[in-house]
Amino acid sequence: MKISEEQLHQFNEDGYFVLKRVVPDGWVQMLREECSYFIGLKDQELEKKGDATSGITHKGKRYFISRQYRKSSRLWRFIFSDLMAEICRATLGKEAYLFNEQWVVKGANLGMSFAWHQDSGYVKFRDPHTRHKSYLSCWVALDDVNERNGTIYLLPHSQAGTKNHILNHHREEGTNDLIGYTDNDPGVPINTTAGSMVCFSSTSLHRSGANTTEDMRRVYLMQYSAEPLLSSDGILWGEAVPFVKDGVNIYDPAKDGLEL
Repeated sequence: MKISEEQLHQFNEDGYFVLKRVVPDGWVQMLREECSYFIGLKDQELEKKGDATSGITHKGKRYFISRQYRKSSRLWRFIFSDLMAEICRATLGKEAYLFNEQWVVKGANLGMSFAWHQDSGYVKFRDPHTRHKSYLSCWVALDDVNERNGTIYLLPHSQAGTKNHILNHHREEGTNDLIGYTDNDPGVPINTTAGSMVCFSSTSLHRSGANTTEDMRRVYLMQYSAEPLLSSDGILWGEAVPFVKDGVNIYDPAKDGLEL
């Protein structure tokens, strides 16, 4: 797999590009199986607490389940694969770290929308003085995605003025979503097939619609940074797992605390 010059130009100018059917079917099936397992764990956790909501997760409607890959014997093989190393090299350069990974799932019929935001906006909301470099979000569709089941919409940098710029966000009551854009532009919908990947900058404005279909809409999201993300007072944000150094995939599962 090679990312084209046209795709890199789109990433640099608009903040995103799409790799169609880039994830092999076997990995897609593995990710679906792991997704079911971690949704089950999240539901058990919510039931024990007697809650239907945890942050921006709403039981049965919308799930954001992050930083769980060390509990799996399989996920690391995809997160730190040569495929993802190539994407990181093309977009971030010769050095890359895993910053975050999470499941992003919308339930059947009840799947909630998700407001306009920048991923970096969630960092800035908690750390207003942040000066972090833009990082890379890799949004992997585990189902065919379209405007009926809650696909992602993006607003190009050229329209939003968001290239290397983090907007102020505010929290929405009820959903706990952070909102960074309130104008009327609907954005560019990404209608694509399972196994496709949307790669976008952490300063790209994006949203997703509601799922009105009879099936879940499942996505696996991986985020990589060119350097460890530190808060304005020097504390590490999220993960900083060494992945690519001098252009080479250096990930070592044994050093990452995984039992193989």
